Amino acid sequence: MTLLSQLRDAPARLRNSARQVPEHDIDESQVEVESTAHSAAGMTAVTVAMRRAIGQMGVRRTASSLLRLNQVDGFDCQGCAWPDPAPGHRHTAEFCENGAKAVAEEATQQLLDREFFATHSVADLSERTEFWLGKQGRIVEPMVLRPGASHYEPISWDDAFATMAGHLHRLESPDEAIFYTSGKTSNEAAFVYQLFVRAFGTNNLPDCSNMCHESSGAALNETIGIGKGSVSLEDIHQAKLIVVVGQNPGTNHPRMLSALEEAKSNGARIVAINPLKEAGLVRFKNPQHAKGLTVGTALADLHLPVRLNGDLALFQAIGALLVEWDAVDHDFLAEFTTGFSDYAQHVAELDWSKVEASTGLTREQVTEAARMFAESPATVTCWAMGITQHHNAVATIKEIVNVALLRGDIGKPGAGLCPVRGHSNVQGDRTMGIWERVPEHFLDALRDEFGFEPPREHGYDTVGAITALRDGKARVFMGMGGNFVGAAPDTAATEAAMRNAALTVHVSTKLNRSHVVHGGEALILPVLGRSEKDRTGGRVQRVTVEDSMSAVHASQGPLEPASEHLRSEVDIVCSLALATLGAASPVPWATLRDDYTEIRRRIARVVPGCASYDDKVDQPGGFVLPHPPRDNRVFETPSGRAVITSTPLEVLDVAKGRFLLQTMRSHDQFNTTIYGLDDRYRGVKGGRRVVFVNADDLRDLGFVDGDLVDLVSEWRDGVERVVRSFRVLPYDQPRGCVAAYYPEANALVPLDSTAEKSNQPVYKSIVVRLDRPPAQPGSAPGSPDQGPGSLRTDHPHHLS
Repeated sequence: MTLLSQLRDAPARLRNSARQVPEHDIDESQVEVESTAHSAAGMTAVTVAMRRAIGQMGVRRTASSLLRLNQVDGFDCQGCAWPDPAPGHRHTAEFCENGAKAVAEEATQQLLDREFFATHSVADLSERTEFWLGKQGRIVEPMVLRPGASHYEPISWDDAFATMAGHLHRLESPDEAIFYTSGKTSNEAAFVYQLFVRAFGTNNLPDCSNMCHESSGAALNETIGIGKGSVSLEDIHQAKLIVVVGQNPGTNHPRMLSALEEAKSNGARIVAINPLKEAGLVRFKNPQHAKGLTVGTALADLHLPVRLNGDLALFQAIGALLVEWDAVDHDFLAEFTTGFSDYAQHVAELDWSKVEASTGLTREQVTEAARMFAESPATVTCWAMGITQHHNAVATIKEIVNVALLRGDIGKPGAGLCPVRGHSNVQGDRTMGIWERVPEHFLDALRDEFGFEPPREHGYDTVGAITALRDGKARVFMGMGGNFVGAAPDTAATEAAMRNAALTVHVSTKLNRSHVVHGGEALILPVLGRSEKDRTGGRVQRVTVEDSMSAVHASQGPLEPASEHLRSEVDIVCSLALATLGAASPVPWATLRDDYTEIRRRIARVVPGCASYDDKVDQPGGFVLPHPPRDNRVFETPSGRAVITSTPLEVLDVAKGRFLLQTMRSHDQFNTTIYGLDDRYRGVKGGRRVVFVNADDLRDLGFVDGDLVDLVSEWRDGVERVVRSFRVLPYDQPRGCVAAYYPEANALVPLDSTAEKSNQPVYKSIVVRLDRPPAQPGSAPGSPDQGPGSLRTDHPHHLS
């Protein structure tokens, strides 16, 4: 069924449906719970995607955008970073349900103008949920919140840049400014953004990698010499075993299901390792062909319901069995690795009682998975934030690397390591220099290309930025896209830190919580979306992006901009640079602003692997950046070899009546953007304040389905962080584990609870308890507090 036929056959109620802008916020008392799904996608996904797209964009705009989405001559999806098939192998509808929702959110015809801001005070907006804020429409002109004012009001672009430049000039040091980047920023914008920040004089460049895959980069750089995955899409198709661990592709990377289906048709087996049994890895109903719409394809051959934080023990046990069975590639180990002998001795002493306690699995289940590794001639292991957001995440990823190295599964077809990025260009941003700890050789190249000496001292990451704002060491915050306040940990601490700033600036398409938690002065700068035409400098411009597998390709939006006042990311950055640094700057900001080709020429001379960059992106489908381990089994570590590591095995144990919480997405959201209120695959409809709990744990606690609880996290600082009035929902998962949606549950994550070596916030394995909420005089049942969370220190128990 083609997209054109879907549009042609769309019922009149869809074609003529009015745009839905909520007048009232979420009523959590109306949440409904249905049975969980046993398959993903199918005709339901098609219907939902078309209803959302047509409802927000109309039929013509839907066709104009979706027919160009992820096409060779089109634009890259604003959602996940899953790679596109090769040119000539793409479907007419080369997108998923959530990709269609992402485009509809951005290309909505609902506009948010100055009258809206005149009507709604910031105090009013601060009481609204992310869902309500995001549904109000596209921001169409720059807005400013003056010191002491109650409402945002319009401001000209020139005055906005002058306001920002004035604040930056008044700082005692450039290091008092923080410049955040979300993963949607294009390569061109990311390159000029980091160039401006370093020309200004600081390396304070936190980004969303700090919150999602920083642990992957830390582990991979140390073990294989490059912080990126080592596989291509073709490797997925050719693999004989695919292990999907700590990842829910059915919701977070739905197009991955097509690749898994193709691998299955080529004889691959699939192992799913996740506390929850997610529908996408049970059965995939591919809407691209008739069989998919009816029967579908069973994907996972084995599901291991691992206890939260048990993945390190699981992979160490698998490695131990491979060594015990002598199911290792001795030639590869001898030629390309170091550390094997120490590792073999370490795992020979493995304590299986600790493995079983940590994983919640039996020895037989672990052995079955190890046998699948041993029998596979080519294995790909994929992971996402279910692995990276733990205290021991870096060590866990090193254990995943260990197993791959034991089997020689790097640098051969159908095998490798695959960290799946959750945002469309987060990997490209890092390639372009968005990093608070960029290597010296990158700074040297900037100096040689542009004629100024970049700062060398490392800057603030996300957690460091919040701490600096809290402590008064930073005074200006600029966010290039994203929703920093909503995404960051420890919501109360983050909001207090942002309110301590003298100026907060957000480059945005739509309203979110970061706009209503502001500094002494605040700016909202409306930006062109990925789906819109960019005519900056009086010419048609294009940008480039990088996917999870190091493939770089062009992106060019087809739609007319939502407003004549919108500017591109590149324009905003370069114009700010001109206002701040002046015409005497050695960087030709006006030239870079007006001609993105010139930016790509500079990228070619500065960024490793990007020689002839502009020419290469002219090729259909773009090009793939070099990856020494994948390409030539070259490992750029100090030893010149891949590193096998030995890590002590510890069990994360919690007190009786306490649980390990993981935060996660619903099926109706992307990061902090809430598309709707239905988590179709998990059976939740009409609300978000739910907590998934094992049924036996609920019984032991004396709760029943539908009871309301407060979630209270306990941390060694003695502070108890609370989110209130969550409905308990029995759900199949390991005992002692619970789950809730972010951003609502982010308030429970302590700011200083971070992963070792990566400093990534620990959004998984948070120690919590479930309290009955205290009676509130005059409160209405089912009308929970919608706030971000609160702090209290009145309970004596906390972890030491």
